[in-house]
Order: sequence, then structure tokens, then C-alpha cells
Amino acid sequence: MTLSELKTLIQNYVENEETTFVNTLNDFIVNAEDRIFDLVQLDFFRKNQTGTLTTGNTYLTAPSDFISSFSLAVIDANGDYNFLDKKHTSFMREYTVDPTDTSLRGLPKYYGDFDKEISSASDNGSTLLLAPVPDSNYTVELHYLYKPASLTSNTSGTWISENARNALLYGCLVEANTFMKGESDLMQQYEQRFLLEISRLKNQAEARGRRDEYRHDSLRTSVS
Repeated sequence: MTLSELKTLIQNYVENEETTFVNTLNDFIVNAEDRIFDLVQLDFFRKNQTGTLTTGNTYLTAPSDFISSFSLAVIDANGDYNFLDKKHTSFMREYTVDPTDTSLRGLPKYYGDFDKEISSASDNGSTLLLAPVPDSNYTVELHYLYKPASLTSNTSGTWISENARNALLYGCLVEANTFMKGESDLMQQYEQRFLLEISRLKNQAEARGRRDEYRHDSLRTSVS
């Protein structure tokens, strides 16, 4: 399903061609995509990216398409990967007592999602916190779940628009009906259909994950 096709479907459902509404269609689509990625973890949207930790800086800015992490590793001078343990914010809050105390610095062992309560440092909401505070510059590799490009950018089609088109459509209709302050009964119908499609998508993702694990285990067995 292309961007043009989805926009036509939305307008056909709600019967609204008013200029302000039409100009807001892209926002409906992006919001619906965000809901889908918040509700379903599609593990095949994974990638690795390297970065640099700097001495005395306990923060690492995540990539702009970052959703959540699978692992974070510090690569030492020998090229060895030292994987960090992911910890809850409360642990990181207690561990990161005084980032300015150089005696407490070292090779990072832990990382966690940034919490604005820990520090007044400004960020865009996609920042990781590390501990101990780095005592040197280190290369790191982040393995993470990423958000693919929106249909509003890849207008000819995306994985979501082709494989979860109903979830995307009903998610957009929820957004459109909210914008129009539509009838609550209709809103409820759209929301129920959206959640039904989300449930189906979760089942598909879990089934795919099990197949991938089976193939991986079979390969390991045959190799050994």
C-alpha cells in the first residue's frame, strides 16, 4: 500500500476533504506508525552501530531511529567486546553518585535508559547512561531495535504498509477521528479493530521469532 492509497482510504472512510484535515494526514500516519512500534516489537528491525564514549561523559546519545537496545559493548584496544549489563534506572541512579570524581571512573560495566531525574543534562529522549563514568575514550557498539522509515518518506510502500496494512489503516482512522472529534461509538470501533490487528501482528512476530530460533538451534546442532 502506497502513501497515496492510504490517504485515499482514510478520506473515503471519514468522508472529509477539508484542507486542514488533508494537510494533517501525514501526522495521522506517523502517529499510527509510532503506536504500532510501541505496541509490537518486530525483532527483524535490528541493526548495529558504533560510537565513541568520551572521558568523563557518562552519557551516550542513541541513534535517531533508536527504539530500544538489545546489547551495548565496549570494544577494547585488542578488539575484544566487553558487553555491559543493562540495569534499571534506580540502579544507575544509585551507582552514578558523583560523575566528577575521577577516582570513581573506569571501564563502563553497566548501562541503562536515561532518566531526567538523574541529571539536568539536556537530551532528545534517546540517550543511554553508563557507569562507571568512562576513564578514557572508548569505542562502543550498540545492537538495537530501530524504527524504519515512515510511509510518509518511503511513499511507494514500507514493511508496515505491506504486511500490517489494516493495523496502519485503523490506527490512522483512530487519529483522524480524534482530530475530527468524531462519535465515540465509531472511535471505539476503530480502536477495537486496531487492537485486533495489533494482536495478529504480535502473533506473527512471535511465530517468526520461534522459527528463527528453531533454525538457529538446528544449524548449531548440525555444525556440532
